[in-house]
Amino acid sequence: MRILGIDPGTGIMGFGVIEIDGRNKAKLVTAGVVSTPPHTPLAERLADIFDSLNELIAETEPRIASIEKLFFAQNITTGISVAEARGIAMLACYKSGLQIYEYTPLQIKQTLTGYGRAEKKQVQEMVRVHLGLKAPPRPDDAADALAAAITHSLMGRISSK
Repeated sequence: MRILGIDPGTGIMGFGVIEIDGRNKAKLVTAGVVSTPPHTPLAERLADIFDSLNELIAETEPRIASIEKLFFAQNITTGISVAEARGIAMLACYKSGLQIYEYTPLQIKQTLTGYGRAEKKQVQEMVRVHLGLKAPPRPDDAADALAAAITHSLMGRISSK
């Protein structure tokens, strides 16, 4: 089964696709970011995100999308545009027939590291370990997206027992 993880963002949206084999081992399929140019109209940026995710979904054929829920405490303007990009990502996944699951940053950190307030580097290291990589994935947004995908694979095992 393939899982698409998404770390929402307007300027940079992280994505990561993992494959779960019959032994529940996770393997990296692809990871990266969708970048949109700053100072471009928001509608154009959202269209770029939508088109890029549709291409990625068509190429990698995931069945599930695991999307990080938003948490922002300071800049409401940035939070709104990120929420709009998150909505576009959810729409692309929904229109492609993917099952969509959402996890908070706290849930992702707790699931991967055992500690909900873990540092970013700890999460990246656990992504590396889970996927059997030589180094943590880069950039950070791609690693965060992979963390969301891995979280769903682990949460799915817990809820199916």
